[in-house]
Amino acid sequence: MNVLLRTTVALAALTMALPAFADDAKPLAGQSITVLLPSGQSPSLAADFEKETGIKVDLQMLSWDDIRPKLITGLIAGTPPADVTEFDWSWTGQFAAAGWYEDLTPLIDAETVKDIAGSSIFTVDGKLLGVPYSNDFRVMLINRKHFTDAGITDTPKTLDALVAAAKTIKDKGIATYPIGLPLSTSEGTSTSWYLLTKAFGGELFDKDFKPLFTTPDSAGYKALEFEIMALKDGLVDPASTGLKDSQINESMFAQGQTSIMISGEPGRIAQFADPAKSKVAGQIEAILVATESGNTRSYGLLEALGIPAASEHKEAALAFIKWMTSKDYQIKNYGVGVLPTRTSALEQLNNDGKLLSGAVLVEQAPTVGALFPQGTPTWYPQFSSAVSNAINQAVKGEVTVAQAVQSIADETVKAQQQ
Repeated sequence: MNVLLRTTVALAALTMALPAFADDAKPLAGQSITVLLPSGQSPSLAADFEKETGIKVDLQMLSWDDIRPKLITGLIAGTPPADVTEFDWSWTGQFAAAGWYEDLTPLIDAETVKDIAGSSIFTVDGKLLGVPYSNDFRVMLINRKHFTDAGITDTPKTLDALVAAAKTIKDKGIATYPIGLPLSTSEGTSTSWYLLTKAFGGELFDKDFKPLFTTPDSAGYKALEFEIMALKDGLVDPASTGLKDSQINESMFAQGQTSIMISGEPGRIAQFADPAKSKVAGQIEAILVATESGNTRSYGLLEALGIPAASEHKEAALAFIKWMTSKDYQIKNYGVGVLPTRTSALEQLNNDGKLLSGAVLVEQAPTVGALFPQGTPTWYPQFSSAVSNAINQAVKGEVTVAQAVQSIADETVKAQQQ
C-alpha cells in the first residue's frame, strides 16, 4: 500500500471515528500541530481545542497581508509553515493548480458540505481544498427609516422595484443620492459589478474561462448599463467615481446620506447599529439581493481552513478543522466577530435573537455561490483591475459600455497568456 493510499485510508477512518471528542475518547491526545491564521482569533482557541481533544496547538497569527507570502514561500519549498492554514477564496485557482493542498472530499461528510453552502467556492475539479470557517457574502443593505418615511412598505425583490424605491426616496427629498455604489478604480467597484452580474442572472465566464459579458444581452453588459443608468438618473452620487466602497459605507451610508448599499457586507450591520460609529443606529437592515427575476442569489468571499499536502500531522489537522467548523464552535466564535459559515449555526443564533438581520442572512446564506466555479484563477488580480478601470471610464463617459466590456475581455486574455 503506497503512502498516499495509507494516508487516505487513515484519514477516512478518522472521519468515521471523530466527532464528539468525549473525555474518554481522545484518540489523538498528545499529538501537536501548528495552525496559521489571521490575527484576531479567539484568545482561547488553542486551549479550547486541546481541552476537548488532547491535541496541542501552536497557534501562529499574522496580519492578513503577511500570511500569503509566508504560505507560498513554504509551499513552494515543500515545507509548509503549518499543518492547518488559512485558505482564502481568492487563492483557490493557484493553490489547486499547484497541488499544494490535501483533497478533503472523502474526509468531510456530505451533511457538513450541505450545511456550509460556501464549500463550493473551495471545490475545484471535484476536490474540496478547504472548509469555510469565516463567512463573508453579499446582501443588500437599506435604511428602513428612509423607506418608511417615503411611504415604501414592501421590500424590493427585483432590480426594477429597487430603482423605483430609490426614485421615490429621491423625489421626496429624503436622500439626494439614495444608492451607494463605488465607481472608482478600486476592488469594491469590481465586486459590486460581480454582484450585479449575478443579479441579472449571469456568470462572468464559461467553464473554459471565456468571457460571458461582452454581448448586449449578457448579464455583465446589463450590469454596467444599470450602473450608468443609476448615475445618470441622479440615484448615485457623482463623487462615487472617486470613492472606495469603505468610504461610501462610512462617510455616506453610516451618516444617513444614502438609503441603499448595492453590495452590502453582513459584517457591517453591527457597525451601523453602534451609535458611536453611526448616525443611523436602529435604521439599517439587510435585505435579500434584489435581482432581475426576483429570485435572489449571491456570492461569497469566504475564508477556509486547509491542510497542506506536505503536512506530517494530517489526522490531528483534520480533527482541528472539524472542531473549528463545527456548529457549536461557530456559535461560540461569533462572539469574537466571526460570522458562521454553517446555515444551522446562523439559524441558531437567529433563533436566540443574537443575529442582526438574522432571518435575511439565514435565507441568503444557502444561495451563496462561487464567483469562479472552476476556482479563482491565478490572473484574478489583473482581471479585477481591468474591471474597475473599465467601469470607471464608462461611467465617466470616456468609453461606451461595449468598449468597456471588450477592454475587460481583452485584458483578461492578455493576463491568461502570461
